[in-house]
Amino acid sequence: MKLPADQEAANRISEWLERRGKLYAIELDLRGSDFSGGDFSESWFTQANLVDVPLCGAEFYRANLEGADLTGADLTAASLVRANLDDAVLQNARLSGADMVKASLYGVDASGAGFRGARLMDASLSGVDLRGADLTNVKLDETILKATVDEHTVVRGMSGTVFGRLSVHMGEDTEELRFAEMADWLNSRGANVDVLAPRGPRPSK
Repeated sequence: MKLPADQEAANRISEWLERRGKLYAIELDLRGSDFSGGDFSESWFTQANLVDVPLCGAEFYRANLEGADLTGADLTAASLVRANLDDAVLQNARLSGADMVKASLYGVDASGAGFRGARLMDASLSGVDLRGADLTNVKLDETILKATVDEHTVVRGMSGTVFGRLSVHMGEDTEELRFAEMADWLNSRGANVDVLAPRGPRPSK
């Protein structure tokens, strides 16, 4: 593990390495570090700066990364199961093979991000910008997908079931797609996705 360039952040990480457990890295500047393979289960990275930080194979089970800046970060094969990524920035981040089952991505800018082979089953991607993102071979299962896409968004090999809608940007025009139209847009580009109708309210006992 390589410590960040910022001295305050380096001191915090050094202290954590001595005792382990949960890391509280809220609002820390963690640039220059290398956290690949680290175990950050249930740790807090709220509004932390993780721009271009290597995080390959790191464990973020139930971690809070709300508002974190992960622009260009390498999360290849990382575990983000049940992680909170709401309002995070994932521009051009690498998430190939990442396990994101039940992760929450609300209001996330993931434009240009690479999700090749990622597992997004039962995850929530609501208000997510996926323009220019690579979703090749992404696995879905009752995933909430309310996203903005464009002609550069790659969905080849994406498979599974989703709830939601797409806002498709084509030049200066935008088209809102739901249900069959959403499925047609995805599947005509090489996906194999079923778009499910919203669940109704549970009957009262």
